[in-house]
Amino acid sequence: MDAVLRKLHRFFRQKWHLAVLHPEKGRWIVQPHPDHIPYLKALNASGCHILLQPLEQSRYLLADDLSWERVCRHHRQPDNTWRPGRMVVETSPHNFQVWIRSAHPLDLHHKRILLHMLHSDPAADPNNRFGRCPGFRNRKPCHRTPDGQYPLSRLIWVDYNSSAIIPQHLFQAMTPSSPQPFPPPPPGGAVCLSSPPSRSRYLRATESETDFAYVLALLRRGYSEHAIRSLLIEQRTSWDHHQGERRKNAYINTTIAKAKTIIQNKSVQITPKITTNRPG
Repeated sequence: MDAVLRKLHRFFRQKWHLAVLHPEKGRWIVQPHPDHIPYLKALNASGCHILLQPLEQSRYLLADDLSWERVCRHHRQPDNTWRPGRMVVETSPHNFQVWIRSAHPLDLHHKRILLHMLHSDPAADPNNRFGRCPGFRNRKPCHRTPDGQYPLSRLIWVDYNSSAIIPQHLFQAMTPSSPQPFPPPPPGGAVCLSSPPSRSRYLRATESETDFAYVLALLRRGYSEHAIRSLLIEQRTSWDHHQGERRKNAYINTTIAKAKTIIQNKSVQITPKITTNRPG
């Protein structure tokens, strides 16, 4: 673990921190010092998530929830060498996060365009984004094995010597059109070719933040409001703060409405296709 911290220290150029995310108590910051490793491991073993975040956020972009095929398509060269400025973390079996260190600052608008191109999880907005720290276990309930174990997040690759050069003409060529209204579901409801994602994949500091991230993800996948309501009621186990059908329904309606507003305000229409040798 000491070696992993040293590599992270170099990749983030000594400007980063760790965070502990407790399912009930929320999140707090921990400095990335080797002396803190036993403390972090103990919290991780008790059910907490160990996260990381660069302090120079404009220089770093996190693509989340990627398959290995997408990692190779967008972050490797044709000769199978890695593109510059990448750090690849396997957060759970066959699921990856990729950090990109940019040679030039990126604003949130440009980050969102790039993440759309890179097929990142649409619910993982780049604003104040944390990633999973390699060397600790992914404590999401959906990854728990029958024998009670959790997968170890692994550092697959890190390039701390170079940065990705993202051509500015990409943004000039891909100026988004005016935001489009949220599309209505197709007749008969949304058609989903796979089973719905688990709410546990969108764990946040509080139950309401988790619900909001989950609803955003479902809306962006085309689920109807009726389906989203059913999934929330089915997968959220504690309703202590919204007891009674009236309060529960009001809370769900408000959450869905706010998520739809976010999508309407931030949705963009991007016409060019990403090539296999851009960005970086």
